[in-house]
Amino acid sequence: MTLAQNNDSIAVDSAKVIKPEITNPHYIDEVVWVVGDEAILRSDIEIARMQAEQEGIKWDGDPDCRIPESIAVQKLFINQAALDSIVVTESEISQAIDQQINGWIQMIGSKEKLEEYRKQSITKMKQELHDEFKNRELAQRMKQKLVENVAIRPTDVREYFQTVPEDSLPFVPTTVEVEIITNQPRIPMEEINKVKDELRGYTDRVQKGEVSFATLARLYSEDPGSARDGGEMDYVGRGMLDPAFAQAAFNLTDPNKISKIVESEFGFHIIQLIDRRGDKIKCRHILRKPVVPQKAIDETMLRMDSIVADLRANKFTFEDGATVISDDKDTKNNRGLMANVTEEGRTSRFQMKELPTEVARAIENLKVGEISDPFTMTNSRGKTVCAIVRLKARNEGHKATITEDFQLMSHIVLEREQAKVLKKWVQDKIKNTYVRIDDRYKGCDFEYEGWIK
Repeated sequence: MTLAQNNDSIAVDSAKVIKPEITNPHYIDEVVWVVGDEAILRSDIEIARMQAEQEGIKWDGDPDCRIPESIAVQKLFINQAALDSIVVTESEISQAIDQQINGWIQMIGSKEKLEEYRKQSITKMKQELHDEFKNRELAQRMKQKLVENVAIRPTDVREYFQTVPEDSLPFVPTTVEVEIITNQPRIPMEEINKVKDELRGYTDRVQKGEVSFATLARLYSEDPGSARDGGEMDYVGRGMLDPAFAQAAFNLTDPNKISKIVESEFGFHIIQLIDRRGDKIKCRHILRKPVVPQKAIDETMLRMDSIVADLRANKFTFEDGATVISDDKDTKNNRGLMANVTEEGRTSRFQMKELPTEVARAIENLKVGEISDPFTMTNSRGKTVCAIVRLKARNEGHKATITEDFQLMSHIVLEREQAKVLKKWVQDKIKNTYVRIDDRYKGCDFEYEGWIK
């Protein structure tokens, strides 16, 4: 959950679980590569090896050579990102780490089981993942900058398709199109008042000088994207924020003052101004979300049961129901059709792994046109909702064809051209970068030339 409504979040595969750090007491660490002014330790290579084994990565060549080389290549991109002033905000890093850890928790069953598996607390995990996530995203953004002007033509796609043997054509996984209706359980006024009283208490404590706003944010804010940083958000324009939050934040003029309680689509906030630069502000906030009681959830589930009965009796269409009944702002104006927003663009098609877990589970055994029973889920704003879904379409997995999968083939050809640009950049960068490699690696067959000077 984040207040900033943009597409700069860090993409993370929640199916990947990184093994615990090396804890062999007899293990002696050492520097084995130096790239520019960056050192690569033996422990870096061993940890990368464990991660690769866990994720089933197959190396094109000897892993003892390709793993340290891959780390060295990433160092080149990170160094260039620093030269080009590419940044990743702490809020983005924190949000990505929370997404990763939440994905692990979903896979393993509970926070306690995850801590037991990794033999460390959630807090310790976040600390250890911080630099890895930051470096990963810096390298990725540098790559994107290097290939941002690479383009292909339709003729390039057709020529590629004609040259690929049929048995080498990519397999297109099964995709589905899903419509959804959600209703949010009504939160009792006493629960809302309880949250507001807590926020008023925080304001009083800050104004009396008992504690800083940042400390309270770290302790109590329920915005994982900023709580770690004392509620601090990066400079942001009005249009990137929830409208109610933006109005309150931009009305602040005195950093010593705290806003009145603000209700946004994420919950209730108090806000403190840090700085203002032109049409952007930097502020910190505390978010609290009222707890939805089970009674309210049960009542909403009963209401959804009635809606399902009416839909199955054809009293109205799912699309009309989504337009009139649904609380889901992201799909209501699209007649309930869910949208899959990726780096390649916006589509209504999802692979099963791309759907929210609860939605994927609900449609798994549905036939096209069927409607699920009601279920509960957490929406993109971190709120508990009751939902029903309809499987609109299912496109079974198949070998790619130029007519049905032109967009996929275009993406493959574009990636090939981008890979050529990146490989040439790395090759040229190696020539002009100081590199020192331990003697044990000097007999390696590397992917790139020039590591050994």
